[in-house]
Amino acid sequence: MRHVHFPAQRVAGTAVEPTGPTSAPSRRLGDKARWYLPAAVAADLLGAAVPVGLVFDAAQQTRPVYCAVGAALAWTAVQALRRRYATRVLGESRGVLPVVHDWLILIGVLAVARVVTGESTPRLAALGALLPALLITVACHKLTYRHLTAARREAQAVSRVLVVGEPEAAEGVIAHLASRTDHPYVVVGVVPVGEGRLDSGVPVANRLGATPHGPNTDATAVLGAVRSHQADLVLVAPGVRITGERLRRVAWALHDAGLELAVFPGLVEISVKRLETLSAGGLAVLRIAPPLSRGVQTLLKSALDRAGAAVGLLLLSPLFLALVLAIRFGSPGPALYSQRRIGRDGVPFVMWKFRTMVVDADRLKPGLEGANENDGLMFKMRRDPRVTRVGRLLRRTSLDELPQLFNVLTGSMSLVGPRPPLPDEVARYDEVELRRLSVRPGMTGLWQISGRSDLSWDETIQLDLQYVDNWSFTSDVDVMGRTLRAVVDGRGAY
Repeated sequence: MRHVHFPAQRVAGTAVEPTGPTSAPSRRLGDKARWYLPAAVAADLLGAAVPVGLVFDAAQQTRPVYCAVGAALAWTAVQALRRRYATRVLGESRGVLPVVHDWLILIGVLAVARVVTGESTPRLAALGALLPALLITVACHKLTYRHLTAARREAQAVSRVLVVGEPEAAEGVIAHLASRTDHPYVVVGVVPVGEGRLDSGVPVANRLGATPHGPNTDATAVLGAVRSHQADLVLVAPGVRITGERLRRVAWALHDAGLELAVFPGLVEISVKRLETLSAGGLAVLRIAPPLSRGVQTLLKSALDRAGAAVGLLLLSPLFLALVLAIRFGSPGPALYSQRRIGRDGVPFVMWKFRTMVVDADRLKPGLEGANENDGLMFKMRRDPRVTRVGRLLRRTSLDELPQLFNVLTGSMSLVGPRPPLPDEVARYDEVELRRLSVRPGMTGLWQISGRSDLSWDETIQLDLQYVDNWSFTSDVDVMGRTLRAVVDGRGAY
């Protein structure tokens, strides 16, 4: 799913200009709508209480109201203990899996309560009564997420960020935030440390010396910049001129003023699940767990790939026959198209697809290079003249990818993974792009649910590297669930 984009100085056509301390807005841009919390709590309470009360009453349970209230309180307690009502979490998309995890915890809690109280409602009926709580909570998350996304598109509910750091480091952070679409940050000012040129166009709110001139000089300068630009967050890009002692004094001043401080460690595309904060002798240490490459989760992935491919081929065999006939009648040539692709660790394999182009499409490709609409190594045309009439429908619905189930069954591909590249693309890869070949390519992936051919080359590589470094079995399940929505939407499929 694509997110709204927040350029450094303009959000949805509305300029974000620095303002003086006397022009404070009536509502800070980092705030979220006040109804998010009561809506979430009410949805959880009613979503658990009403179905449980109705089902238990129908089952002639002696105390249906008490059971309904107990289930509602247990569900909200689980959510609260899991910090689902925190301001930072409300309205942010977490996917379905975290809610399912919470719901399974609820089932465990109520199973214990059932034994203690001797409650005798049939197990399947009790389980069914709790299912609406899961569905209503997911629906509430979707509602608040869409509202928050729209608010951020209108320059509301975004976080105004002041970047502090050496000019080169600060410019790098600003450029990265401006190029990405999956965050709520708007950079409203920069405080460079030391001399140096800044070309981003972000207003210079203040400037710190290469070395501090006094114990409170830096703190005073940063606080002044925060107030003049009404920043919600100070983001520090570390460098040799920002020592631990210097950063600590700035942090003290910001925290005493009730303001937030964040430090960018220089890492990108690392899932927070792999990060752990430690303390060693008073030092704050950030531990990064290695990506998963073996163990139970990899075995589960292989089992899901083979079983899913086998079941898919069996159930979809009538559809395969219909598509073969449609392709053969639509244009002369075979129904299946094979192409040499590069798989895991650079090993080539033959990938299968339903043919969507004329038979001599590969021979015609060099003549169309000038019309390539992709900014990287891939070739993409929105109106490719080689695509047949039936082929356009197959591409729009992604049905042309179904024969890759044979590749999944034989182990050369996975259900979820990076896009399988062509040999001529891999020949021009740099060392960063080659890392995407460290896992098996997939029929679907983050690129599939994030815009497909509408993505730039850099966005495609970023998504692939994010998958490689942060893969987990549950993330694969989440991607497969979101793929159906992407296929129905059809955006970027051509």
